[in-house]
Order: sequence, then structure tokens, then C-alpha cells
Amino acid sequence: MTTRKEHDFLGELEIPNHLYYGIQTYRAKENFHITGIPISKEPYFIRALGYVKKAAALANRDCGVLDTKIAEAICVGSDAIVTGKYDDQFVSDLIQGGAGTSCNMNANEVIANIGLEYLGYKKGQYDFLHPNNHVNCSQSTNDAYPTAFRIALYMKMGDFIAKLQLLEKAFADKGKEFNRVLKMGRTQLQDAVPMTLGQEFQAFATTIGEDINRLQEARQLVLEVNMGATAIGTRVNAPDGYAEKCVEYLAKESGIPVVLAPDLIEATGDTGAYVQIMGTLKRNAIKLSKICNDLRLLSSGPRTGFNEINLPPRQPGSSIMPGKVNPVIPEVVNQTCFYVIGQDLTVTMAAEAGQLQLNVMEPVIAFSMFTSLEYLGNAIETLIDKCITGITANEDRAREMVMNSIGIVTQLNPILGYEESASIAGEALKTGKSVHDIVVNERKLISQEKWDEVFSIENLINPRFINK
Repeated sequence: MTTRKEHDFLGELEIPNHLYYGIQTYRAKENFHITGIPISKEPYFIRALGYVKKAAALANRDCGVLDTKIAEAICVGSDAIVTGKYDDQFVSDLIQGGAGTSCNMNANEVIANIGLEYLGYKKGQYDFLHPNNHVNCSQSTNDAYPTAFRIALYMKMGDFIAKLQLLEKAFADKGKEFNRVLKMGRTQLQDAVPMTLGQEFQAFATTIGEDINRLQEARQLVLEVNMGATAIGTRVNAPDGYAEKCVEYLAKESGIPVVLAPDLIEATGDTGAYVQIMGTLKRNAIKLSKICNDLRLLSSGPRTGFNEINLPPRQPGSSIMPGKVNPVIPEVVNQTCFYVIGQDLTVTMAAEAGQLQLNVMEPVIAFSMFTSLEYLGNAIETLIDKCITGITANEDRAREMVMNSIGIVTQLNPILGYEESASIAGEALKTGKSVHDIVVNERKLISQEKWDEVFSIENLINPRFINK
């Protein structure tokens, strides 16, 4: 294996010649064995770094601080990493010290070496195209990294929202399918009043739709970037007009309507957008976990539980109990939701830990948000494909529980009054008699015709006020 010698101010290292990254990335690979997840696992992040570096090169060219040929080579390298061809060269761990410097230098070195080959030189001949002097020209990690993170986060959130929209539709479809399936509504795990299974599933769809709206709103927060701020927001080492030109090119190259933050010093240290987005994602995880809890309850049994719905059987449920089938898909979604809820606290603590003009904890924020969107998105796909679409209703069982319930006496409140209805409920509970027998046959409080009117499926599904 042939090598090339590269140096930084810490010394020299032999770098295998086939690698497009250089000494600083090599050191990062050796230093940070944390998650085992390199940035290559987040292709949107690599694409975003490519957009950032190309926009910077074009702006520097326009400002007269980069030679046209050098800028062209940087653009070639940036375009190449955007295509995904060099993803395997991005080896820095997602969680790292240095506020993302290793990720930034990983991109700088790979782009520099691609550009060198384009110019007819060998990798590592940085006199002709340098990772810092040229690819990182007019930049700092403190503006390049968070800008790339925001672009990647915007794209990844778009994918996640699309998955949520599919989940919303899956629940809505079941709502239509079950719109005539009568069942008992419950509050505090006790019988309440009748409803339909379709209404229950439509409510799931509605609550997911609300989360989609909140996430779309929160997503807009990352469109404000600090590109051109350089180290702390004072634009040190950047030529006049560079920041504005760079962000303009960035919007054009990425197709994402990013804008320059009005206060670059504030924007460089601020992580409020991440806190709000992660909190919104936590909200979604909590509500999704609650839905999965409901699915497990509604399918419980099959003979000693609610047994109102059947979840598709996916695997044998026990190594000792023959025939047992567990709700494994809702269970795995629950667990994924717990992970996301925990990552919200991580983002909260990391955002709080920033000091003065920079928050050095942004890598763990990126890790938490990227993995949360990835894992929860996978869980949503699994829930749709392996569970929701295959749910069936036990219509007879659900209706039987309605008509045997004491809770249906609530429908008689407007006719009989609360006290009489409470007396009926107490007798039914004590004796085991049905509400129908007590009201119609024994106490003769209403006629069979009135009973049929009050307890028709139409009136139970969409109750109207009947008081006589």
C-alpha cells in the first residue's frame, strides 16, 4: 500500500494514498470512537457540506479572493460529494469534540483531493489546492458546520414528514373502513359512552395531522443560517459582501430557501431552533406511543382482554407458551418513541451547555436529531406496513360489549334524569341485569320503541338530543 506524507501543526502522518481524506480527518478517526456511526451514514449531511463548500467557492470567486481555476476545482469536488460517490470517505464520528471541526475538515480534505486530481495533481499536493486556504476560504467550522447541519436537517425533516403523512392516511383509511363498527368508548379504563371504531381511528389520523402541521412550522426555523459569520459572527477573514453572496448561492445550489441571519453573532451561538424542533418531535413521539398503547389494549386477549381488533400476527409470542402472539410492532414503536423522548433531553442539555459566542455541543445535537428522525421514521414505516394496514375489527364482540355495558345508561339522562339513571346503573352493577331489562321490562320507564330510537346504531354513532 502506497502512502503520502501529510502534516499539521501537531506533526506528520503517513496517509494511505487511496484515501481522499487527509491528516486532520485521520486524527479524528483515531480520536473519536464514540457512536461507531460515521457521518457517511447521514448522506444529507454530506450533500449539505457539498452545497456549503460550493457556495463559498463561488462567493469567494466573485469577491476576488479565489482564483477562478481554484474555485472551479472546488466546485467539481463539491459536486462530486453531493452525488454520493465519495460517501465512504466521510469517516468522522457523528459525536466528536471540537464543535464539528473534524466534519468540516473531512469535507475540506476530500474536496481538496478531488479537486487536485481534477487539476492534474496528486492527492496531498496542497500547495496547489489547500483544504484550509482554499476550500475553507472565508469560513470557520462555526458557520460552515451549523449551516450544513441546518440544510441536512431541513431535508431529513421533509422525508420524515412524508412518512407521517402516510401514517395519517393509513389511520384515516381504517377510520373509513370501521365507520359502522360500534364499540364502547372508555375513560380512565372504565366504560364511558358508545362510539365507533372508525371514529377512534380517525382521531388517530387527526392527531398525527396536527403533528405534521407543527413539524412543518418548526422546520422553517432552520432556514435562517449564519454562513459568513466565520468564527464568532464578526465576519473576520471574510471579504465584503461575501456572506450575502454565499447564502444566495447556497439557496440556488441546494434548492432550499435559506436566508442570512440578521444578527450573525447571535446566530452563531444560538441553538433555539433545535430545541423547538426536537420538542415538537418529542410531542409526536409521545402521541405516537400513546396510540400504540391503545392498539395493544384494543387487541388485548384474545379471550380475556378487550379483543375489539386483531393485529396482524408477526411472530410466535413466547418460547414457552404455545399459540401466544404478541403485539410486537406497537411494542417496538413504543421503544423507539422512548429513545426520541430521551434525545429531547440530550438536545436540551446540549443547548444549555453553550458558552459565550459558540455552542461546542452541536455534534451531539446533530446526532440526537438525525438518529431520532431516522429511527422514528423507520418505526412509522414498520407500523404502517406491518400493523395498521392489516388490522381487522371484531365487530360482534365490540357491539356485544356496548349493549352489555352499564355505560349506555348515560344515553337516558335527558329522558330519566341523572338520579334515576344512577339508580339503574347501580342495580345493573349489583345484580348483573342488563340496562334494557331494568328500564324497559321491569321499571317500564320507556317503551321498547323509545329504547330502539335511543339505542339505534345511528343515534349511538352520532347522538342527537332526545329528552322525551
